[in-house]
Amino acid sequence: MQPSTKKNLIIAACYAGTMVLGMIVGPKFQKENANTKPGSFNPFLREEKTEKVERVLNIIEENYVDPVQIDSMQDMAINQILKKLDPHSSYLPPVEAKRFSEDLDGNYSGIGVEYQLLNDTVFVTSLNNGGPAAKAGLKTGDQILQVDNKSIAGRGITTKRIISLIKGPRGTEVKLHISRNGELKDIIVKRDKITISSIDAAIPLSDNIGYIKISKFGARTNDDFAAEFQRLQKKGINSLILDLRGNGGGYLNAATALADQFLADKKLIVYTEGKHEPRTDYLATEDGMFEKGKLIVLIDENSASASEILAGAIQDLDRGLIIGRRSFGKGLVQEQFNFGDGSALNLTVARYFTPSGRSIQKPYKDGKDKYFQEVAERYKNGEVKGKLISALINKGQTFKTSGGRMIYGGGGITPDIFIPIDSTVYNEFYYSMNAKGILTEFVFKSIAGILHPAALNQFISEFSLSDTQYSKLISLAASRGLKFKDKEAHNAKPAINTQVKAIAARYYYGDEGFYLAKNVEDKVIARALEAIKK
Repeated sequence: MQPSTKKNLIIAACYAGTMVLGMIVGPKFQKENANTKPGSFNPFLREEKTEKVERVLNIIEENYVDPVQIDSMQDMAINQILKKLDPHSSYLPPVEAKRFSEDLDGNYSGIGVEYQLLNDTVFVTSLNNGGPAAKAGLKTGDQILQVDNKSIAGRGITTKRIISLIKGPRGTEVKLHISRNGELKDIIVKRDKITISSIDAAIPLSDNIGYIKISKFGARTNDDFAAEFQRLQKKGINSLILDLRGNGGGYLNAATALADQFLADKKLIVYTEGKHEPRTDYLATEDGMFEKGKLIVLIDENSASASEILAGAIQDLDRGLIIGRRSFGKGLVQEQFNFGDGSALNLTVARYFTPSGRSIQKPYKDGKDKYFQEVAERYKNGEVKGKLISALINKGQTFKTSGGRMIYGGGGITPDIFIPIDSTVYNEFYYSMNAKGILTEFVFKSIAGILHPAALNQFISEFSLSDTQYSKLISLAASRGLKFKDKEAHNAKPAINTQVKAIAARYYYGDEGFYLAKNVEDKVIARALEAIKK
């Protein structure tokens, strides 16, 4: 590209940016309930500026020396503008906006299957109970090779392509060509409405202690929780461990509805406030299902937003204990505004504050990249090992709980009981093995379908990787291009053994098996059980 052409493209993008800036700064928004369902975007622009900018874009489109995609330039300009605001304001193209809504609303049209792309092959890792794929005979461990005679195996295959082929209108059929234990076969699945629960697991850990793991805060989270908690109560559960580790958040109203289950009538859960948003208080009602039993909430550095709203309310009001590691630190509220083409703007409209008045939003003045890299820095500077906790607390903003305990703001929820990571065992090798899907691949190729376990408890207590199996796993990692030292692999063996056991337990027993197997060696769970018993 000639320098002059590049310069002209930049100028054109700036014109597009001017137009979009006018659309964002100038309009009044007609809003629906914040963070429940997407709002609508109703622009009222000053006609003169609108006409001028539209004319500039038309001139560019009709007269510019090179072909120009005006829509792409507008998208680029929008993203550049939003980068100047905060890390969580974002523009979602139509496909992403639809996927975002489906994920939080908890339903879509498809076949009800979870999969993982392992070494260029699609493995079925989980099936929606009673969903179309399960009814049609698809099984965990199956390899999907083709969808409607189109290959989804081999190099270059992407998750986006797989989703586009598998998902489709309700009532339509899709043909899956699969491999099961080396046997090839075709399965016809009729797509249907798929409902996804926000609850990963709801299981008893002892005669009276229940455990509920929540992956996100979506439109159905409170209803899903109520159903699962009632089921646990019938088994005699009167104490609860609520696991929000890795929960990146979701709808604000979903977090307040769930917090209401634990808090007494008229207790302040959270309040929001922004330049164009007057203070709004969210109060508990008298309808809570679990307002008096012992409660532990687990968090870590990947617990964000809605997770922090719930954890902050529980901590501020002395309703229970927070155990784990410092949460992410996202105290900004986004509202979604839809455009006519299916795209959407997620714009930060307010900050939220816990009942004590603290904001847990961490600083973002150094830019978006450093903001999101801050969690990785906690591993490098030793915070996750417990080295900087006292310094962090001393420098933080101080508040008091309703019972007079000192708590801290300005960068996430600091737990009441901090549990460090054993970085010798949970080292770079372990995380790389997990992230690259090598552990899952090993389970599906070397363990799944070979063992014939009886009872889940027996499987959990007896399963262990032999030296031969572990050597085979190490060889698989090397063949996948993973760089590591022998000492790292040796130190990580206990953590890898637990994770492999959990993945295998999911294959044979579902999500309940996965979490029961994983929790046995979980130091955070162990500390939570100890706290409840005391």
